[in-house]
Amino acid sequence: MQLAWTPKTVTTTLRETFQTNIQGFLVATVIAVAAQFLSEHYGAPAMLLALLLGIAFHFLAEEGACKPGIEFTARTVLRIGVALLGVRISAELMIGLGGDLIGLVIAGVVATIGFGLLGARILGRGWRFGLLTGGSVAICGASAAMAISAVLPRNEHSERNLIFTVLSVTVLSTVAMVAYPILAQVFEFNDEVAGVFLGGTIHDVAQVVGAGFSVSEETGEVATLVKLIRVAMLAPVVLVISLVMRRYVEDTATDGKRPPLLPFFVIGFLFFAALNSFGLIPAVVSDAMSSLSRWALLISIAAVGMKTSLKRILDVGGQAILLIVAETIFIAALVLIGVALLGH
Repeated sequence: MQLAWTPKTVTTTLRETFQTNIQGFLVATVIAVAAQFLSEHYGAPAMLLALLLGIAFHFLAEEGACKPGIEFTARTVLRIGVALLGVRISAELMIGLGGDLIGLVIAGVVATIGFGLLGARILGRGWRFGLLTGGSVAICGASAAMAISAVLPRNEHSERNLIFTVLSVTVLSTVAMVAYPILAQVFEFNDEVAGVFLGGTIHDVAQVVGAGFSVSEETGEVATLVKLIRVAMLAPVVLVISLVMRRYVEDTATDGKRPPLLPFFVIGFLFFAALNSFGLIPAVVSDAMSSLSRWALLISIAAVGMKTSLKRILDVGGQAILLIVAETIFIAALVLIGVALLGH
């Protein structure tokens, strides 16, 4: 029996969805606004604050009227935020960076993900954890972690691993934002090399911008450009993971259910990137969509925090910390070697 989609049924479905999820969404939004306020006044990363504040309100996700909305926000609002990230990407970015540096950035992303998988196996962690941490370090920190987690098969450790990864890459990004510009000065990098180093190694976009422009205007521009190339790798990486997971589920699942061939948020990411590449999105609209993406991710990470207890995060163990720190050092060393070999 097929469901006939009429304006009335669509309206009813939307109304029911709104009524079911609005309370949890509003709580996550209030936490995100509080995190942004604290970030602007005290300088700590908003993502980190949203995560920590969310954990403090974990009891709301255990039962009660807010629970469905928290689930909805952590899942659907997250995907919307990732899709809107595509508006930051354009073909002009690729041309401006040059083929050799683009190759270095792509090699860094692929190698770091491979290093994460290998490190996870050596340390006795699951392949999901290696893929999650490696991808988040390689691409764009918390945003990549949430996007990759969305297409991985779920298990009892999925939420704990996601929270740990987001928390770790945000903290490491903050440390790098302070330490890496000092290293650039110690090694006497010129503005271009410093920008490639900062943009190619720091995990989160905001910290890249902060670190780059703390050195110079040119370094900030180059660092932001390099970082956005890494962000552009999010869609192909998630697509490849999605295809592999589709095969994995096909081989192991007994209920016949498989994930979609191409997740809708990856389609959205590519769609907005294509529109932006052809100059079809006015600057004012692009800025608004970029801001909306950031808020969607901030609200969703607050909801993810609310879903996870602090005790479960602490259960992750020292090997997990060792792995994500090793991945961070690995990509930093790789980019430095690559820049040296390319003669920049």
